[in-house]
Amino acid sequence: MKHAVLVAAMFLGMGAAIAAPAPVEDIASGSSDERIARLERILKAKQQGEFEMQRRVDALQREVLDLRGITEQQNYQLNQVLQRQRQLYEDIANLSSKPSPAASSTVANDPVAVAASSTTLGETASYEAAVNLVLKDRKYDDAIPAFRNFIKQYPQSSYAANANYWLGQLLFNKGENAEAKAAFSTVVSQFADSNKRGDSLVKLGMIAEKDNDIPGAKALYQKVLKDYPNSASARLAQQQLSALNG
Repeated sequence: MKHAVLVAAMFLGMGAAIAAPAPVEDIASGSSDERIARLERILKAKQQGEFEMQRRVDALQREVLDLRGITEQQNYQLNQVLQRQRQLYEDIANLSSKPSPAASSTVANDPVAVAASSTTLGETASYEAAVNLVLKDRKYDDAIPAFRNFIKQYPQSSYAANANYWLGQLLFNKGENAEAKAAFSTVVSQFADSNKRGDSLVKLGMIAEKDNDIPGAKALYQKVLKDYPNSASARLAQQQLSALNG
């Protein structure tokens, strides 16, 4: 009996040493109540260490989400600059054609042209507002309906793939895996050229793991390795695949 208690204490002590430093005690000495009390202290220290580790993992996940958002915001701003440059070149080219005042008046009063212009402005503003809820305000719960509204209003937008990915990521972080799966699946099936497709496949693999669909998860990770080799998505997929095979 004494030997069994000592062996159990050694294993618990090893786990506690990894999670958090604990005072060295002679577990085998003293009365039965004292030995139990020492084991309980070691177990408590181990649990506290595991809780701290989980807290750090959660913080790292939030930082990854923020970093992905910053990268996306920078790409978005670069695209806006390029669009403004193209518009400037078009405006300069149009100056040489010297349209008549009547033609200019017709374009200005064309309700279709005006509607198209306002739609573009509304689309950009709507997407940027949803992104800012994540990056600037950190209002993750408010960002979910914002992205849903954007996707519903602008399903064919150039930002639609990113909006679906954002929505999936936010839902995934909340543990709403079924809805997150639908958002990531939309990116995979409807936006084959999106740079978010590889990341979406990885997230679908993670969701499959949570659903205990290990063969499905492996198939998704292998697809990322095949379709997006040497990418950040492929490196993450390889890590997940190695963990499953290990």
